Amino acid sequence: QVQLVESGGGSVQAGGSLRLSCAGSGRTFSSYSMGWFRQAPGKEREFVAGISARAGMTHYADSVKGRFTISRDNAKNTVYLQVNNLKPEDTAVYYCAAAFRYPPPVALALYDYWGQGTQVTVSS
Repeated sequence: QVQLVESGGGSVQAGGSLRLSCAGSGRTFSSYSMGWFRQAPGKEREFVAGISARAGMTHYADSVKGRFTISRDNAKNTVYLQVNNLKPEDTAVYYCAAAFRYPPPVALALYDYWGQGTQVTVSS
């Protein structure tokens, strides 16, 4: 079993940056593909970025390509999401999730474990 805890959210102005972290527990963390998702008020949770277990593959939603970067440090059981050039429409609760699959899935239903989320608020 994997437990996930996100951190690093906050309130920033448009154009600002944050680094979100997701700390995982369990010896099998490095076996899981990891994903970042977000959910804005009144909207469905959506895929943002994914990374394979050994970090050999990453992919992104079109809306964040070139602005967000996903990475992981398996020695620290942590996955990161660097978010740059933030826009008001990036405001959401950001969640990390773990999937015992390759490649990292886009579909929410294919993820096995979820964190509790961290709030990102971007003001114009």
